[in-house]
Order: sequence, then C-alpha cells, then structure tokens
Amino acid sequence: MRGRFITLEGGEGAGKSSNLDWLATRLREAGKTVLVTREPGGTPLAESIRNVLLAPSDEKMADDTELLLVFAARAQHLAEKIRPALERGDWVLSDRFVDATWAYQGAGRGLDQDAISRLEALVVRDTQPDMTLLFDVPVDVGMARAGKRAALDRIEQEDRAFFERIRQCYQERAGNEPDRFRVLDASCDLDQVRAQLQPLLEEMLTWK
Repeated sequence: MRGRFITLEGGEGAGKSSNLDWLATRLREAGKTVLVTREPGGTPLAESIRNVLLAPSDEKMADDTELLLVFAARAQHLAEKIRPALERGDWVLSDRFVDATWAYQGAGRGLDQDAISRLEALVVRDTQPDMTLLFDVPVDVGMARAGKRAALDRIEQEDRAFFERIRQCYQERAGNEPDRFRVLDASCDLDQVRAQLQPLLEEMLTWK
C-alpha cells in the first residue's frame, strides 16, 4: 500500500519547522513510520544545491538558474527519498514542495508559468501531496520572526513586496484546491496553532 505524502507550506516565519516535528511525533505515536524531510534539500546532493540557492553571494543568481536548481534538487529528493518511502508504505512529511516553487519562483520572481508547469510535469509527475498544510501569516509578522535569526539567507533578504506576492499565491492555490489544502492561522501562538492542527491529525488518521 502506498504511503501518505503531507507537505507544509508558508512564507518566512510561519513556524512550519516546529509544527512539522510535532506532527511527526503524533503520527509515530499512532504507529506510523514517518520520514521527515525538507525542500530544497533532503538528500546530500540536494542539500548541496540548497546551500548554493540560499547562501548570500556577491554574484547575483539569475532567476532561471534559481528555478532550475530548485527542480534539480527536487528530482534528486524524489528519486532518492520521497518515492522509495511512499512505495514502502511510509508517511512522508516535507517542509515545502512544489507549491513553494509556484509561490517563490512563480509569484515572487514572476517567472513564466508554462516553464514551471513543464518542469513540474517532468520532475514531479504523479507524486503529489495527499494534504498540504498552509501556515498563513501576515508578511509583517513573518518577517519580524525571521528577522530574529542570527543571519538571513539569500531569499529572506528580499523585500516586503516579494513576500506579499508569495502569500497571495499561496492563498490563491489554497482557494483553487480546497480538497488538498488546509489553511491554518499561523499568526497566533504555538498552542493555538497546534489546536488547529489536532483535528487535521485526526482526519489523517482516518485515512485507509
């Protein structure tokens, strides 16, 4: 039996990582074998690509280069980790997946949607999430949270308008695919976010 694939999405400072660990723990307590991973990254090669993508540099990365690197990392991630885990019947929780590309490179960078669609068809094919949790947070709140980190990566250094476009894209995708997306108010404190997650966890555990 194929495993289940759950992705967590949201802008900077949305709190995906801490809630990813919480969700993985609850699923394991329910007897599920869970793989926790992230994008870009998830394998040694894909993590190397992540470092190139996120490291600040004096050389400006071309937007098309960024897009191709994201999909290169994703291709390795799918081949080496995600698909084998799903074929074993494991559950996969990923901090970001292809929706992030539509948000960051599509809306944020304004890249050609046909190009993204072609790359998605080539790389992702039918490996789509069973559920996507969108941690929605106002840009000002998310940027303030991200700004508390020791250093901002190359993407986090973008301006507010960039992140506003990303948030709008995520909201539009959630509206267009209500069967897959579950939207959480991530602006509140952690306990309140987890209270929103609890019924979604219970929904997942009803899956056959």
